[in-house]
Amino acid sequence: MTDTQQTLPSLAARVRRIDAGATIVGTHVLGRTPVFVLGEEALLFAADDGERRVNVHSGGILVSACDGKRIVSGGDDGRVVATSAAGEPREISADEKTRWVDQIALGPDNAVAFSAGKTANVITGKGEKRTLDVPSTVAGLAFAPKGFRLAVAHYNGVTFWFPNAAGAKPEFFEWKGSHLAVAISPDGRFLVTAMQEPTLHGWRIADAKHMRMSGYSARVRSLSWTANGDFLATSGSEQVILWPFDGKEGPMGRQPRLLAQSEARCVQVACHPKQPVVAAGYADGRVWLVRLDDGALIEVRVADGQPVTALAWSSDGQVLGFGLESGEAGVLAL
Repeated sequence: MTDTQQTLPSLAARVRRIDAGATIVGTHVLGRTPVFVLGEEALLFAADDGERRVNVHSGGILVSACDGKRIVSGGDDGRVVATSAAGEPREISADEKTRWVDQIALGPDNAVAFSAGKTANVITGKGEKRTLDVPSTVAGLAFAPKGFRLAVAHYNGVTFWFPNAAGAKPEFFEWKGSHLAVAISPDGRFLVTAMQEPTLHGWRIADAKHMRMSGYSARVRSLSWTANGDFLATSGSEQVILWPFDGKEGPMGRQPRLLAQSEARCVQVACHPKQPVVAAGYADGRVWLVRLDDGALIEVRVADGQPVTALAWSSDGQVLGFGLESGEAGVLAL
């Protein structure tokens, strides 16, 4: 076990600290500007020359996603709002029944997917809307990296849908239980879900062969692919667990890598977009950078008992933003 009291190389003194004044439920970086998604109503733009709050919802913000150019958020007001890097919000959809929008994914050519209840919706870059009803409440959305396909996680499996193929029957990947998040490998070969239980389930898309990834102490709430797609980094244990996906069989018959062990549980992971580095946030407030080549650690934030709730890199990997349940946030410029 890593001795968490040992002296680690530290970048903590270079972190710009921010008081958001509310629980942070998401972190994104637009260009080089960190943006913190607050639990109620607003986004906090934290540019170097000042902070600015932008109201985007009339209630709680339940989900957000970012493509580096805009942040798309969903709330309990039933609205889907896209906010530009200039801080200009624009409603792009609203649920007719004002159902909560609690899942969002961004796809190719500016496509947006979102869910309300059992309905998955896709708005294409041309503004055309497609809908699909699934057997139970949508619990996760992910676009495939190639083609125009959307994975929709729900109870007992994942529906793989072609939104532009009218009348085509979606492919169904079945596994009993509650699937609460979904991810697709960057090469498009594997589909992975986080379960209600402390485990992951996966399929090889070509032949629907099953994969089961266990060994967690808690439910997996954060997933992130490494820059080269060779590993899937995950939270859910007292270390960062990385499953290998670099071979034909993926993680089947192979052991994960276990890095950055701590006394507290890892609750957030965010892989660097270019380098073999993972940012890891823990339930006790610590934030570490973890080098995958040798497992070396660099301290970004010291533990103080406040859980980390969000982590994000800029697209160039030069800025890391993180947020905490307490409303404290931090920005590290490398």
